[in-house]
Amino acid sequence: MSWPRHPGPVIDWLIGDARTITDGAGVLAGLAARLVEAGLPLARASLHFRPLHPQLYGMGFFWRRGASGIEATRAEHGVEQTNTFLDSPMRALIEGAAAVRQRLDLPDADLPAPLFEELRAEGLSDYVALPVRFGDGRIQGTTWASDRPGGFSTAELDRIEDLLPLYGLLLEACFARTSAAILLDTYVGHNAGERILSGQIRRGLGETVRAAIWFCDLRGFTALSEHVPRDALLRMLNDYFDVMAGAVEAHGGEILKFMGDGMLAMFPLDNDAACWRAVQAAVEARAGMRELNRRRAAAGEPPLGFGIALHAGEVMYGNIGSRSRLDFTVLGPAVNLTSRIEGLSRELGHDVLVSDRFACSCDSNFRPLGRHRLPGIDREVELFTLPEAE
Repeated sequence: MSWPRHPGPVIDWLIGDARTITDGAGVLAGLAARLVEAGLPLARASLHFRPLHPQLYGMGFFWRRGASGIEATRAEHGVEQTNTFLDSPMRALIEGAAAVRQRLDLPDADLPAPLFEELRAEGLSDYVALPVRFGDGRIQGTTWASDRPGGFSTAELDRIEDLLPLYGLLLEACFARTSAAILLDTYVGHNAGERILSGQIRRGLGETVRAAIWFCDLRGFTALSEHVPRDALLRMLNDYFDVMAGAVEAHGGEILKFMGDGMLAMFPLDNDAACWRAVQAAVEARAGMRELNRRRAAAGEPPLGFGIALHAGEVMYGNIGSRSRLDFTVLGPAVNLTSRIEGLSRELGHDVLVSDRFACSCDSNFRPLGRHRLPGIDREVELFTLPEAE
């Protein structure tokens, strides 16, 4: 079956319905299926791109004819130093190659990379990698593989190349949204990021929510910052926040803000388990700090002290700031009270403090610590701690 020079249905789809797809995986799946319908002997296709991401160097999507869905892969920074990457067609594309083609079904074929051995073992006969260049100059990679004896014809490869400019335009739009979502997730949190992308960007827009509020702080940070070298100080803070943020996120919390050595987070009270999840996060964070301090002791470094406060109440969740610079965060008396409670942790000798209102919202075996006056708070607050803190 010959494949027409300009496959009308494929082009029509690329300039029509495909524009409503918001992710690269969906575009790849739709295009590959339509290419097969148009007669291209396509058995496998993939898409490789480099997002703006603090942990990831690259992401990949893989389509296989007959498979139920798209396979997604993630590669962390540092992969570019591995033999797997250095021997890969993607490296060649990034460095400027116009194409990489490898016939896999020739008995005397010299296969220069382990990838090609794997593809031949899967029964593929031909493989080609082609670049897609975005408007900002960044190069992304696409691959196309056939299992037909003899592989692709020259005409079929020409047709694929003809489609790449349109395909690239769609991918650039999808990846712009993906990169924006990743950056918002990284800097403001997933929930706030989704709200911003959905259009909640006007100053003063917000809502009142009931939440379990978390505030944690690193003890003695000011003194440490005076004598710990800059790079060691940054590494120490990152290790500390890895423990705290990891525990909060693992139990469904939303990190709202890093403030020097402090971290504000919340667990929306949308179900009965929210406060319990906050308690479990505190337990996990405390265990994580013990392990971190064991590693620091082994390296001859001083231990890190910390305090965590948990409170429950209503907060305003939304946009505040100046006309030109906004912050999506929470504020209100409940946030202030949580911060004041954390400030008592060193004085009371406990690394986790729980307010009376939080304790009433959570069925847990808290240990009472009596009633306390807090600066700027017009009532005495009864505080508790976790039994495991002893």
